Amino acid sequence: MLSLPGGTQRCFQAILLLALIVFLLAGFLHRDIRLFAPLLGGQAEGPPIINVMFLKTHKTASSTVLNILFRFAETHNLSVALPAGSRFHLGYPWLFLARYVEGLEPPGPQRHFNIMCNHLRFNLPEVQKVMPNDTFYFSILRNPVFQLESAFAYYRKDVPAFRAAGSLDAFLAAPRTYYHRGAGLRNAPARNGMWFDLGFDNDAPADEAYVRARLADVERRFQLVLIAEHLDESLVLLRHLLRWRLDDVVAFPLNSRSPRSVAGLSPEARARARRWCALDWRLYEHFNRTLWARVRAELGPRRLRSEVARLRARRRELAARCLQDGEAKSRSQITDRRLRPYQSGVAEIMGYNLRRDLDNQTRQMCRRMVTPELQYMAHLYARQFPGKPPKNIPFLED
Repeated sequence: MLSLPGGTQRCFQAILLLALIVFLLAGFLHRDIRLFAPLLGGQAEGPPIINVMFLKTHKTASSTVLNILFRFAETHNLSVALPAGSRFHLGYPWLFLARYVEGLEPPGPQRHFNIMCNHLRFNLPEVQKVMPNDTFYFSILRNPVFQLESAFAYYRKDVPAFRAAGSLDAFLAAPRTYYHRGAGLRNAPARNGMWFDLGFDNDAPADEAYVRARLADVERRFQLVLIAEHLDESLVLLRHLLRWRLDDVVAFPLNSRSPRSVAGLSPEARARARRWCALDWRLYEHFNRTLWARVRAELGPRRLRSEVARLRARRRELAARCLQDGEAKSRSQITDRRLRPYQSGVAEIMGYNLRRDLDNQTRQMCRRMVTPELQYMAHLYARQFPGKPPKNIPFLED
């Protein structure tokens, strides 16, 4: 039998005892052993990434992601690239220009911001005037069939092609009857809206060489593209890459519609939507594949399942702690006018009531999680530019 020198044996016993204590404490405190991962390996190390540009595409669950970024900025006292003056978008639907950002109007001094996440049409050279060189770029996509259905409900009164059609089925049956390029940018949400948000021509032919070149452009610039249909898995991967805490990426769905305002589409209508938005479909298919390849490479199936379960459990816990009845409410049910979301088109946008029995600290945390994007933007603007006139939100005065 192998015998160890006395000092070596005592050291070995001490190491075993320390490991046993760590695992016993983890069980006793009902903590996930991953909290000790920095000691045991397998955890990304380093400070959290704080310079982040999120291309907020339309009708893709992007308002939920924007809330995550606004909260992170406020919690960590970071600067946000906000629309100048009374505007609520960064020049959309025109290509983004740096002068659309408050604090960057010429001839003022050049400055950079930590977070950029409001709606804009991507224009990299101008974005680079606003964001630092080490910025993490990411965006989000959604199945184009459901993205188009949501856009029709939300922009029906504003987009000429939608306004002329009696229904989405009618529009998809003969889209060129209603969609005219002469309407210019006003019709952008009616065809390949996500392709358009990335700064590309949404009416371009789906030529194979052209599509592959643009997909390569997106891959070169964006370190990650989330997928709305797999938002929890996307957020787990985002958290891993940004080295953020779990609570930093936990969120309630924002700017979502009530089930009764979501239109069902027949298989034929879905096929027409995929053909009409062929560029968006190629974009979605490609980055849906790359998301899962990235998840497998960075996390692996077992860790992914575990992290998604943690994320969902924490969301349920916060919903029970923060929300009245633990669920979303229609606009008429929301008692605090400041928490009522903007309503557009024929969509019924849901929001939240907070529980009445919250202490001040918990109320502040919960309120940040349920504040609609226009109100949150106005709040950050007033905080960041106290000498400027506050942003006015007319619908809150109705």
